Amino acid sequence: MSYLSQVEDSLALSTCCCSHRFQDGYAMLEWMANLGFKKVELSHGISINLVPGILQAVEDNVVGISSVHNFCPLPFGMNSPMPNIFKPTSSSQREISLWKRYTEETIKFSNKVGSNKVVIHSGSAWFFFQSPLYKLMNWLETNETKESELKKDQEFLKVRDKSMAKVKRASLRRYERLKESFQSIEEFARNHSVELGVENREGFTELPLDADHAEFVQSFGDGSPISYWHDTGHAEIKALYGLLDHEQRLEEMKSYTIGFHLHDVSESGDDHQEIGTGIIDFSMISRFINKEEHALVLELSPKLSEDAIKRSKDYMLNCLK
Repeated sequence: MSYLSQVEDSLALSTCCCSHRFQDGYAMLEWMANLGFKKVELSHGISINLVPGILQAVEDNVVGISSVHNFCPLPFGMNSPMPNIFKPTSSSQREISLWKRYTEETIKFSNKVGSNKVVIHSGSAWFFFQSPLYKLMNWLETNETKESELKKDQEFLKVRDKSMAKVKRASLRRYERLKESFQSIEEFARNHSVELGVENREGFTELPLDADHAEFVQSFGDGSPISYWHDTGHAEIKALYGLLDHEQRLEEMKSYTIGFHLHDVSESGDDHQEIGTGIIDFSMISRFINKEEHALVLELSPKLSEDAIKRSKDYMLNCLK
């Protein structure tokens, strides 16, 4: 098999672009295979009714499953994506118990469909009164500064830093609960030979905060199934706000990274766009990709056409040559 063929085989497509359109999981995975993908990620919009068809399609080798995104399948009675419906940072022990239950269900499901990687969200900071991000969002709505110029705008930086300082203080009360929640599923994940990729998020209050992400993941130590999942769009959005350096993030987490969500960001800051049409430097990102170790998932908007999905795949193949 040629190198290019190996790379092509490693590229997966997330079901986030299509799961809402299908009532039959088999037909969904056939549609994705017909776009030229040999692997898919089962995202957090997989309802219970799609599961029988998915299991049959996997058994029939229609596609392979590269990764699964918590919660998958959706908790009973839910029919739309709700990855944050239960938070591991909650002050409610009942909610944390539900988070643990459905995360373990996702781990078991991942194991059942032949995947050893689960993408996981990590809750958020919480505010008793109004979120400090209100002033930041209000500033963004009332000013005409372009997204590409925000990190050079001193007025924006002043409002951003003041807001994020309050978020940071609020997050300190949640990290201990978050770590306890993750520790409660470590052994379960290890026993099922599944790695958990803690995804970098686009929300300003979602944990781990960007300044803390590396330290948080590394705190679990060698041998832990808890690792890092890099989302290119989320990282680029945070870079627009001056909250991280995209390349530096990849460098500091390269020893802990197990997978990538690949999608582009427009000049106006919209993510999940066709790869190659936005502002992300995928040539830079490709230097940190190991096709043999990493799950590589195109996570594209359901608004994109089939041709846009195919062009995104071709663009990434060209970057990974």
